[in-house]
Amino acid sequence: MKLRPLTGTITALVTPFRNHEVAYRDLAKLVEYQIKGGVNGLVPVGTTGESPTLSHEEHMEVVRAVIAAARGRVPVIAGTGSNSTHEAVELTQHAHAAGADGMLVVAPYYNKPNQEGLFRHFCAVAEATDRPIILYSIPGRCGIEIGVGVVERLRARYGHVRWIKEAGGNVDRVDQLKSALGADITVLSGDDSLTLPFMAVGAEGVISVASNLVVREVSQMVRLALANDFTQAARLHRRLYPLFKAVFLDPNPVPIKVLLARAKLIGSPAVRPPLCELTPAHLPILLKALATARR
Repeated sequence: MKLRPLTGTITALVTPFRNHEVAYRDLAKLVEYQIKGGVNGLVPVGTTGESPTLSHEEHMEVVRAVIAAARGRVPVIAGTGSNSTHEAVELTQHAHAAGADGMLVVAPYYNKPNQEGLFRHFCAVAEATDRPIILYSIPGRCGIEIGVGVVERLRARYGHVRWIKEAGGNVDRVDQLKSALGADITVLSGDDSLTLPFMAVGAEGVISVASNLVVREVSQMVRLALANDFTQAARLHRRLYPLFKAVFLDPNPVPIKVLLARAKLIGSPAVRPPLCELTPAHLPILLKALATARR
């Protein structure tokens, strides 16, 4: 499989549901909307895709469905992380067999391994595929951070581990990673609101939640930043910033699914328990932020 750039705007896709089942027709419609909007890649079955409450069969079928709908037009990066190393390896092998262009692998959550345990976990996953692996550091959800030293060790051992989704809320982490690895590491923002600050110090894109809906706008902002036009990118960032924050007023992906359903891009805002419907007081804030983003 020819390696394609895993930079720019990559959407962390929601998984639409109808009557408690995955709505595959809605999913295909959303993929088409993304590609027509200029997205650079797609991530099914990440956190935004509610992977923790998908069965293994659903997880695997969603990956296959997104690959089929994308038809090779953009890279598809399957979420294959787990707090079980065995399960992460199994999901990675499946995604490889299904034809995924790469894998997004979150740090093990709840177990809280030390840095050596993290290293061994990612080694096992890396040895299950020769396709790109994007490490995913999100200490707020996992309770641990993927240390720069672990990234250095993985990068030295595996040529296909050279990307990281950084969602620790700290711009300094981009500097730390770039100081240690330079061009040998590609950093992608894991927070929409920090995309532009991250790119100002060396990140090369975002794995975005907001771009499920405002794909053209986020893609334009990222393209401007990649072209070093930070003046115009900042103007767009300011317009989008209220939405970037509003889509996290309730746990992700509750708010973005509400907006997608109102835009008729998916048939229902349904999420799976323990997630529940949007807090009513947050709806006017969400709608105002969207109106600002699209003015």
